[in-house]
Amino acid sequence: MHKKHVQIEETPFGYTYMHKNRVQIKETPFGYTYMHKKHVQIEETPFGYTYMHKKHVQIEERRKIRMLETIILIGLMFLLIFVGVPICFAFAGVSVVGLLLIGNNPINVIPQGLFGGMNSFTILAIPFFVFAGELMNYGGITKRLVRFSTLLIGRMKASLAQVNIVASMFFGGITGSAVADTSSVGGMLIPAMIEEGYDPDFSVAVTASSSVIGPIIPPSIVMVVYGATVSTSIGAMFLGGIIPGILVGLALMTVVALMARKHDFPRRTERFSGKEAVEIVLAAIFPMGMPLIILGGILSGIFTPSEAGAVSAAYSLVVGAFITRGQIFKAIPRMLLKTAKTTAGILFIMGNAMIISRIFAYLRVQQSLGLFVSTYLNNKILFLVFVNILLLFMGMFMEGSATIILLAPILAPIAASLGIHPVQFGLIMCMNAVIGNATPPVGVCLFIGCDIGRIKLWEGAKKIAPFILAEILVLLMVSYIPALTTFLPKAAGLIK
Repeated sequence: MHKKHVQIEETPFGYTYMHKNRVQIKETPFGYTYMHKKHVQIEETPFGYTYMHKKHVQIEERRKIRMLETIILIGLMFLLIFVGVPICFAFAGVSVVGLLLIGNNPINVIPQGLFGGMNSFTILAIPFFVFAGELMNYGGITKRLVRFSTLLIGRMKASLAQVNIVASMFFGGITGSAVADTSSVGGMLIPAMIEEGYDPDFSVAVTASSSVIGPIIPPSIVMVVYGATVSTSIGAMFLGGIIPGILVGLALMTVVALMARKHDFPRRTERFSGKEAVEIVLAAIFPMGMPLIILGGILSGIFTPSEAGAVSAAYSLVVGAFITRGQIFKAIPRMLLKTAKTTAGILFIMGNAMIISRIFAYLRVQQSLGLFVSTYLNNKILFLVFVNILLLFMGMFMEGSATIILLAPILAPIAASLGIHPVQFGLIMCMNAVIGNATPPVGVCLFIGCDIGRIKLWEGAKKIAPFILAEILVLLMVSYIPALTTFLPKAAGLIK
């Protein structure tokens, strides 16, 4: 330490030197701003920092500039998304504009930020899980899962609608993707439900809402994204999602059963013989074995969540090629291309979100939000009400992974300071994010379902409302009953 420097401080960006003629140094995303000793006091407020100069009673100009910059960036983000710009490019545009507003930053911080957001070993699980889902889809497992679900449901009223929900629960335990669920299960069951006499808008609503279960029941791509973003145990997240996922499925089945009392929904009439039932069960065993292998391997310590993704891809390839005997090998180039597109989109979002989070850190958004929470929402109940409203609103306009990447680094530390378990809060964020997949105006699953059912978006949105309310009810249970998300991880010894 040089004699001219009175203190040296280690920071995430390196070492910060404090000169004896400077009384404070402020950390910024891409450098450090020195505050001279003539600034005798800095007061923190919910909206930024107010500088107290010795020659002036108060200087508030800088606070206003920061508020203006924050409003511009958030407004630009929603404007780009609203006009139809893909999320990844919307984030990129906000990153560039944010750097221009801040000023004095070299252009090379953009590739540095992109690489920093993508540079995580955990993220390797994403392409493997996406590819495994594609392999299972092309391997012909959808029909097997639907037949198995039909066997379980029996001949109750609105049986095919109930089959749709149960099949989504099984399919979600294999792919971990709501979009893949809607495309695969919906592509088969929406036309079948319409042909059997269900209204097209009801068929789409059931399919889009039940697809939400996919990323909640493990494995889950959105949980991998959350775990990589805030360094939370992905294995604990996987286990913690089992009970909420089942509860969402039961809630949706209850809604269908209640609606069946008022509407003349068709009932399945065919019977399965004992031999057919055994064949259906045997045909579904191998596809449904994948989530058991993944969870078992992670819990036993045989492989990490990232390695579990590779195991799931290999298992899916073997099952699809040699057991279900689907047209796997001919479709591999197409599956690899789709996997690359999906993964590239997620990684590009993560990279740009890293830049945006640093810009927001410079604008003191995290600190302002933290001070606002500690001042006005200083207990768990109020904070979780605020978080759920915020995330549900964001989910109406933004894809789930993008919401988590952008907000998790801001909200997770505040939740931890209030005593909320990281796994519980992670599941709350993930559930909010995936519910957004089924809500207008940007719900991807709702869009896909309406396209399959050949109806307008507003028709599907009107019919899906009771199902979304049921999912929000389960979300509130998860928010205020910690044991729903922490019991299984604690029983497995993954968390304390």
